[in-house]
Amino acid sequence: MSLDPGKLDGVVRRFDELKSLLSGGATDGDSFAKLSREYAELSPIVDAVEKVKKLRADLEGAQEILDDAGSDRDMREMAEAEKYEILDELPKAEHEVKLMLLPKDDADEKNAILEIRAGTGGEEAALFAADLYRMYQRYAENRGWKFEQMDANENDLGGYKEVIVNVSGAGVFARLKFESGVHRVQRVPVTEGGGRIHTSAATVAVLPEAEEVDIHIDPKDLRIDTYRSQGAGGQHVNTTDSAVRITHIPTGVVAASQEAKSQHKNKEKAMKMLLSRLYDQERESKDSARAADRKSQVGSGDRSERIRTYNFPQGRVSDHRINLTLYRLDDFIAGGPSVDEMIDALIAEDQAQKLAEIEN
Repeated sequence: MSLDPGKLDGVVRRFDELKSLLSGGATDGDSFAKLSREYAELSPIVDAVEKVKKLRADLEGAQEILDDAGSDRDMREMAEAEKYEILDELPKAEHEVKLMLLPKDDADEKNAILEIRAGTGGEEAALFAADLYRMYQRYAENRGWKFEQMDANENDLGGYKEVIVNVSGAGVFARLKFESGVHRVQRVPVTEGGGRIHTSAATVAVLPEAEEVDIHIDPKDLRIDTYRSQGAGGQHVNTTDSAVRITHIPTGVVAASQEAKSQHKNKEKAMKMLLSRLYDQERESKDSARAADRKSQVGSGDRSERIRTYNFPQGRVSDHRINLTLYRLDDFIAGGPSVDEMIDALIAEDQAQKLAEIEN
């Protein structure tokens, strides 16, 4: 992906065009909001483009001095120093613009539905699912995101067979989408008397939270059932049918919620989950078609793929997609800065793959 001057000029022209349209006030409310979003998105890109254009112009100016036989010694030395400084800085500035011009994932700025389910390993897998839940909860708190439980199926030991959360805030899906997949844990379970290390797993699915404008559902295609909420062990926790299960008949996709005491609130939560699952299905089918010839994908791989191992005896966490191991498991499982370090590395690898696909 070469940064030809024509492409850079095109970005600046579009930015100036948007500026003129917005200041002219000749747009309706919806159009104004759409143009304003595009203007805000282009603004940092234009700043980066202008930096590249200035560096290129300065490089050209320095080279002209060096090529001019009439330049005095001091001028030539200054031009030589400036040239090497620019040659060091220009590739970094161009790379930054390339990253900014990569195709955007429309869902990146959306909130996320985070689903954690116990996998192989029985009670220990459910306890590990609860550990992951608390890890993401603390990570969300550290980033200033809102973390709201939508539905849960808890066991008697305080583990989760399944727990679903709504995470909202700035750029939530852009960072959490890399967490989808199978997470494996290696440790001595609290239920193990002999001190043997067991391997268990939990599955994490991160869905972009859909809005009604993202996907259309015909009310006739929905079956809504109500039932009594159940707690750990299966006992009923209240005497009214406040829990709600919604089935999308054409696809068979189901969403349920029993967290709230109000049937209305549970219906609202279940509907939010259903919309997000259907939207995710639609995105996945598009991604599969678009990525059929890709050798690998970092951010949207198969959710049955084992992506990470948490090894407690060795105090390490390893991400198998990018072969990165951090020996700070305590900090990682507590949702600390190590989680950001891992996610930043995954984002960098994803960007590198996208750049390679465009350039090849």
